[in-house]
Amino acid sequence: MSGFGKYLLIILAVWLGVFAYAKFGSGLPISSVVTQKTDLFTVSGEGKVTVTPDVAILSLGMSAKKNTVKSAQTEANTVVNNLTKAIKEFGVDDKDIKTTNFSVYPDYDNSRIVGYNVNINLTITIRNIDKVNEILDKATTLGANSIGGIQFTVDENKLKELTQEARKKAVEDAKTKAANLSSAAGMTLGKIVNIQEGSNNNYPRPMMLAKTEIQPGTTDITSTVTLFYETR
Repeated sequence: MSGFGKYLLIILAVWLGVFAYAKFGSGLPISSVVTQKTDLFTVSGEGKVTVTPDVAILSLGMSAKKNTVKSAQTEANTVVNNLTKAIKEFGVDDKDIKTTNFSVYPDYDNSRIVGYNVNINLTITIRNIDKVNEILDKATTLGANSIGGIQFTVDENKLKELTQEARKKAVEDAKTKAANLSSAAGMTLGKIVNIQEGSNNNYPRPMMLAKTEIQPGTTDITSTVTLFYETR
């Protein structure tokens, strides 16, 4: 047999082998992942805890106008120093008295400087809110002429505990709704696969100082959650 004939026989043998394997042999192993779409049932719940605030945040200060910066600063500093001393006598700690503004700017009359203004503002955290009215009266007596609003809130550690309590109530509310709604709709719920928490309304409640007799009232700490269930 010639060399060319042998070459044709080799090609034919290879072709027949490939054909036989493709027709009768087992295929190559192929890894595959079967995905199954899962429908989700979502429901939201809300939890609320009503509490009486136990912390007051007060903004007050002194604004002095004099012919010179030095004299205006001296007057403002004197009032603020006396005010700080008096506030401490009500049991307010140093860490709860903060200077939040100190500014100096000229006073003009037809582009001519006729004096200078010095402003000093304090932010005071009062942890015994029974003292709020007394502190306000004392502040005005000592010369504080810049009194802003007052905010009532809850101590930080207590706020964390109450927020967690509101969160638990929100989850229970959502679970109860899920059970009732799925039962009414004839659905069978699986496990919870995701939880989302909405914004919480735990901010200090502002109050304008319309009068000296101020009452903190109550405030609501709320939490909103959304549960995601698998359906069967």
